[in-house]
Amino acid sequence: MGSARMGRKKRAVLLATAVALAAGAVTAATAGAAPAPASAPAPAPDRTASAAGEPGAPVTLSTGWTIPWGTSWLPDGSGALVTERDDFRVWWIAKDGKEKKDLGKVPESQTTGGEGGLMGLAVDPDWATNHYIYVMHTSSEGNRIARMTYDGTSVGGYKVLLKGIKKNKYHNGGRLAFGPDGYLYATTGDAQDKPLAQDKNSLNGKILRLTKDGKPAPGNPFGTYVYSLGHRNPQGIAFDPQGRLWEAELGDATRDELNLIKSGKNYGWPTCEGTCDVAGMTNPKRTWGVAEASPSGVAIVDGAVYMAALKGKRLWRIPINADNEDTGTPKAYYISEYGRLRSVTTVPGASELWLSTTNADNNGGQPDGSDKIFRVPIGQG
Repeated sequence: MGSARMGRKKRAVLLATAVALAAGAVTAATAGAAPAPASAPAPAPDRTASAAGEPGAPVTLSTGWTIPWGTSWLPDGSGALVTERDDFRVWWIAKDGKEKKDLGKVPESQTTGGEGGLMGLAVDPDWATNHYIYVMHTSSEGNRIARMTYDGTSVGGYKVLLKGIKKNKYHNGGRLAFGPDGYLYATTGDAQDKPLAQDKNSLNGKILRLTKDGKPAPGNPFGTYVYSLGHRNPQGIAFDPQGRLWEAELGDATRDELNLIKSGKNYGWPTCEGTCDVAGMTNPKRTWGVAEASPSGVAIVDGAVYMAALKGKRLWRIPINADNEDTGTPKAYYISEYGRLRSVTTVPGASELWLSTTNADNNGGQPDGSDKIFRVPIGQG
């Protein structure tokens, strides 16, 4: 009996030690998580964090880039198109990174001396038959969404779909993505004019939803292009396997955000930055201090959102739950190893990401041609 009691006691001590270590790890990892209101119920168990694979060591795929901003895969997965922000070029790059082609410039593009220029890119899901691609860029009167054709050799046939989105040196948004509904989604910044984000008649500080011909998509909540409002400078959008839209947004002085976007919802800016209790505002799912993030692109693979960080110089992984809207504990990778990270893109048919740097911009201070695109394996040991 004495021996049995001693065995049970030893097992209890070991179990208690393991629990304490696990609790300490979780506490350290949640330092950047959104603060929950005191009255909030206890979060559901994180069932996705241990199931999803984690990113491995990045492998250099392609070099010689200058501020690669947007990436979009061809539907057959043979390669991807990439924009460079300040020289307005569209490039094709092979899936293995061994070949790269200059496809031409986007007409009527210009910089803002800050964050404007040639930004987001989306390849039409029906590209094999219509050869359409879509770009968002800065022009003389503001930011535009335009359609072009890519015939396998070059880009041409420039057609403006939507213009007059106010521009400024900063806060231009710029990301494009097709949703599972077949419509084009676009992010716009507040153009350093805060009230525009709350103005339903303005295209700024919004996520827009439009048809391939540039009309407001049917079913938009206000009968206009506007899908959601109250955004400061959203630079990342991605759809998960459940069809939900996740968005990364640069905050002002205190909190950056990861939001779950829903039609007609108001995400707070400039009334709220991060979590608040103002009626009518939708809170983010996660927040970070601006030094830890300043997010740009996002991608979703293997049960998690991956969020590239500019000022934070890291890649964040945030587990998401397929059954509800809970998010798991964020974890940062590659802190300051590769500099400022701009775009993160899921590789079709593989548990991999492409991750691009943006060290040749004004804040990075590196010379032209110093940026890279990496291949990041997910959950492959």
